[in-house]
Amino acid sequence: MSDRYQVPIGVEIATQWAWRILVIGLAGGVGIWLLRFFSEITVPIAIAVLGTALTVDAVDWLDKRGLPRVAATFVVVIVMLTAFFGMLALVGQQLSTQVAELRSSVVDGISQVQDWAKTGPLQLSDSQVQDWVDNVKESISSSDTSVVARLTEVGTTLTHVVAGFFIALFSAFFFLYEGKRIWSWIVALFPAGARARVDSSGHTAWTSLTAFVRATVIVALTDAIGIALGAWALNVPLTFAIGVLVFLGAFVPIIGALLSGMVAVLVALVAQGPWTALFMLIVVIVIQQIESHVLQPFLMGRLVAVHPLAIIFAIAAGVTVAGVVGALIAVPLAACLNGVVRHLVSVAQDYQDEPEDDVDVGTNPEPA
Repeated sequence: MSDRYQVPIGVEIATQWAWRILVIGLAGGVGIWLLRFFSEITVPIAIAVLGTALTVDAVDWLDKRGLPRVAATFVVVIVMLTAFFGMLALVGQQLSTQVAELRSSVVDGISQVQDWAKTGPLQLSDSQVQDWVDNVKESISSSDTSVVARLTEVGTTLTHVVAGFFIALFSAFFFLYEGKRIWSWIVALFPAGARARVDSSGHTAWTSLTAFVRATVIVALTDAIGIALGAWALNVPLTFAIGVLVFLGAFVPIIGALLSGMVAVLVALVAQGPWTALFMLIVVIVIQQIESHVLQPFLMGRLVAVHPLAIIFAIAAGVTVAGVVGALIAVPLAACLNGVVRHLVSVAQDYQDEPEDDVDVGTNPEPA
């Protein structure tokens, strides 16, 4: 064949890379679609894995002290449930006692906005303000026709939440009780030649996930306590509820605690005015700076080190795929993948550096 019909080597290499990238992208897309299709199962299991990484050492500690593992698992799960529902009960109690005061503050704030609209730079008349209020009321009342549909959606969502709660609860129980046996069964599904690397990669991912979850809990507690104490010092209502919200939001690194802290600023603005809101904002910013420059580098360390830009991309991808839950799971998943990739690269490098067995091929056999 003439040289004019030969494909340049650069085009051939680019083509080989292109179809492989397309296959990987297609496989990843199918995997994401399957995860979203079975989200009622995959999301609770992912949450159960995070809870297991946080509490498995407590079960191991009780097991080593002579308590049967099933009993140790029951104890840890009951403590987790008690802490969870106790926290919800305290939040509900605070909301029931202080929401009336906050509602009156909101009403006063709306009245001040109306007065500012009439006496401020807008110089709106009473009729214009009333028309604006009437339009808001009309937009709210016009949605009455869809109340039944919205109630149906709420009922469906509540059913999914309850079902997901029990799936996560039972999954966490069995992960804590016989997680090693479950992992051994998963490893046995792979070909015999790949089982050693799959097993070592799984243990590396689990170590990274455990370190990440525990460090995140410490960071979340620090954020919640700091912002809640600041709100308490400024006499902002719903202090405990704000602390719980900040604690849950801090599980989404970088942006979670900041966004939940803005709720504290908004409550301070409504309840105490702009100066208190300004001081509350300063408290939130100071706590965030301590987290970003002290806690995160010190606690995360090199084991689960992920670049902040990669964290932002992971959170954005998680929100796109699965909303808030995706943002919660994305960063731990990125930390696990980072640990596994580093482990496999290290294993491959060690394998290449191993010297080959010495074979004597230059000695001739002695004649008979």
